[in-house]
Amino acid sequence: MAKSQIENAARVATPGAGHSLFPAGQIVPFILVTALFFLWGIPNNLNDVLIRQFMKSFAISRFQAGLVQSAFYMGYFLLAIPAALIMKRAGYKAGFVVGLLLFAAGAFLFWPAALIGSYGFFLFALFVIASGLSFLETASNPFIAQLGDPDSSERRLNFSQAFNPIGAITGALVGTIFIFSGVELSPQEILARQAAHSYDAYLRFETLRVVKPYLVIGCLAVAWAALIIRTKFPFIASEKESRDGEHGSFTVLLSQRHFVLAVLAQFVYVGAQVGTWSYFIPYVQEYAHEPEKIAGYFLTGTLAAFGVGRFASAYLMRFISPSRLMGFYALANIALVSVGVFHPGWVGIWCVFLTSFFMSLMFPTIFALGLKGLGSNTKIGGSFLVMAIVGGAVLTPLMGLISEKFHSLALAYAIPLAAYVYICAYSFFGSRRASISNSLSEPASATHGD
Repeated sequence: MAKSQIENAARVATPGAGHSLFPAGQIVPFILVTALFFLWGIPNNLNDVLIRQFMKSFAISRFQAGLVQSAFYMGYFLLAIPAALIMKRAGYKAGFVVGLLLFAAGAFLFWPAALIGSYGFFLFALFVIASGLSFLETASNPFIAQLGDPDSSERRLNFSQAFNPIGAITGALVGTIFIFSGVELSPQEILARQAAHSYDAYLRFETLRVVKPYLVIGCLAVAWAALIIRTKFPFIASEKESRDGEHGSFTVLLSQRHFVLAVLAQFVYVGAQVGTWSYFIPYVQEYAHEPEKIAGYFLTGTLAAFGVGRFASAYLMRFISPSRLMGFYALANIALVSVGVFHPGWVGIWCVFLTSFFMSLMFPTIFALGLKGLGSNTKIGGSFLVMAIVGGAVLTPLMGLISEKFHSLALAYAIPLAAYVYICAYSFFGSRRASISNSLSEPASATHGD
């Protein structure tokens, strides 16, 4: 057998083998954008801490606290299309800079929100943060997917996304250490403080604890925006197509079955992920009777499992096709979440804990599979996949409502269970494409810089 035939056979047997993971000559932009995956992971999982903290500092219900995620993910939903339209005119780099500045502005708004003591103001600040993150995600995911060999786009995006859970772990640790005070009042202690007129002071103390971490994050976002401004970025193939007059078509985009099903898969996946983590601290407290700090460390641990899963998935995709690997992972989570729903307690806690490992590859894999073959529709397609993040705003409070109505937090986890059933079906059947256009068949051009 000829040498070329042997190499071709090896590539078929091992998906992704023989294709470069990192973009030649564009390592600096690749590193700067990959670092953004870490950066936006911090506020994403600080929200899980904020939900518990705001239940204390504003004395609100689990459903009301779940509005933290609603405000946050509505920012993603409403700004994704504007972000894509701006980037179609000005390029990915402009999206990175605008996103980081909005991110910083929202983080700085935590200071006046805490001084005023307004829950609504906090929700507005979170909306502004998420608006910035919508720009970052709308730009970063397709940028990384297209920056280099198209045949390794899923692996490359999974690699970059693997730094997101490191940011998530950082956010959970920062929240657990610097936001949680460890002071949890019983109903009797609350009545005693109210009688002594010291309860309002306690609530204000708990509210102010959220300010410093967000001020630090805001400064970091401004510094990173300055670095990106000073760095030359390559033109991506879809940018060049747009500048040459090929602006894409919504009709053509929505006719792509694999893309439409990917948007729905992303909606239910993000709802499952956000809901699982948002209520994991209360789940541990309710079924293991552990204090908030211990529950916070459990959340940090499950995020670590998520990070390990991202790196492991990027490696396994060398040998197993991304869609098939995601299908097997979805099957694993169907089994694990079923235990969490029907057998709450320590066994259920550890099963829910392990779901983070298997959900780890889903977001970037759905994103990359959905973008395949979109050509000049890539930016708009990416914005729709980012808009699908609104699933976190819809399914998280729904879990809170189920928990309150049926007096069972475990039963609320039936929502993620249903999501994994759909993702499993999408992985094995819905992600198949009749044909893929040649629009993305060439690596990103690096002949021009901005």
